[in-house]
Amino acid sequence: MKILLTGANGLLGQKLVALLHAQPCLALVATGRGPNRLAEWYPNLCFVVLDVTDAGQVQRVLAQEQPTHVIHTAAMTNVDECELNQAACWQQNVVATAHLAAVCAAQGVHLTHLSTDFIFDGSVGPLAEDAVPAPISHYGASKLAAENAVQGTVGLRWAIARTVLVYGVLRGGGRTNIVLWVRDSLRAGKAIKVVDDQWRTPTLAEDLAQGCWLLAQHSGVGIYNICGDEMLTPYAMALRVANYFALDKSLIERVDASTFSQPARRPARTGLLIGKAQRELGYRPRTFEEGIALVAAQ
Repeated sequence: MKILLTGANGLLGQKLVALLHAQPCLALVATGRGPNRLAEWYPNLCFVVLDVTDAGQVQRVLAQEQPTHVIHTAAMTNVDECELNQAACWQQNVVATAHLAAVCAAQGVHLTHLSTDFIFDGSVGPLAEDAVPAPISHYGASKLAAENAVQGTVGLRWAIARTVLVYGVLRGGGRTNIVLWVRDSLRAGKAIKVVDDQWRTPTLAEDLAQGCWLLAQHSGVGIYNICGDEMLTPYAMALRVANYFALDKSLIERVDASTFSQPARRPARTGLLIGKAQRELGYRPRTFEEGIALVAAQ
C-alpha cells in the first residue's frame, strides 16, 4: 500500500504524517505547495512539492509516485477568506479536487476526499450522511462542488470524509485552535466573548486522521461522517477548557453570533452523526475532555 497525501503541512496533514509514518508495510508520499515543514521531526519523510491546482503537476507526480491511495486534505479552509477571495477558493477547493479525481480515476487510485459540515444550512443537526446539502457561504458551496466533482468522476473509487470544527496543535506555527485560544486568553486575564447559539460536534485532528486512515485501509466507498461525538456550542467548549485548566470562567462572556460581523455566514446548527463510521470502520473518537488533555500535553 502506498499513500500520497496532499496538504501535508496543514493541521490534518501533519497528524496523518505522524500516524502513517509509523505504519509498517506502508509507503507514504507527503506533498504540499510550500516547503516541507516537518523535516525537523521526520528527517526521512518522502516529501514532494505539489500544487494541486496545476493539472500538469498532479498528472506528473501521481504518474511518478504511483500511489495506491490518495488522501486529499489540501484546501482553502478559512471561511471568511473564501468569501472575500472567491476565485482563489474555487481554484483550490474545486478545480484542484477535479484534477486529482480525474488522475486517480485514470490510474486506478482510491481517493479519500475531505469535506465539511458547512455544506449544510444549519437549520437542523446533527446530520446523517444522506442529509440534503444547502450551503450558505462560498466556502460551503466550494466544498459541495468538490464533493460533486468526486462523485461525478467516471471510474473513480472514492470516499468522502465529512468533518466538523477540527482542533489540534499545528507544528511550525499557524492558526490557533479553540482550546489554546481560550486557555491562553484566560491565563492572561483577558475577557473573551464566545457564541452560544452555534452547535457543532468538534473533532480532534488526531481522530480525523485515524478516520482517514481507516477509510484508506478499507478502501471505503461512499460518504462517511468523521468527527467528534458530542454536540457542543463554542461557549460550552470554552467552559470545559476553563474547567480543565482551573481558570476563571467569569472572563468568558456568553454571546450570540450577531455580536460578530464576519464576511461569511455560519450555519447555526450542524454536527454530524458518526454511527456509520463506527459500525463499518470501527471509528472511535475521543471525548472533548480527552481532546483537551491531548492538546495540553502537546
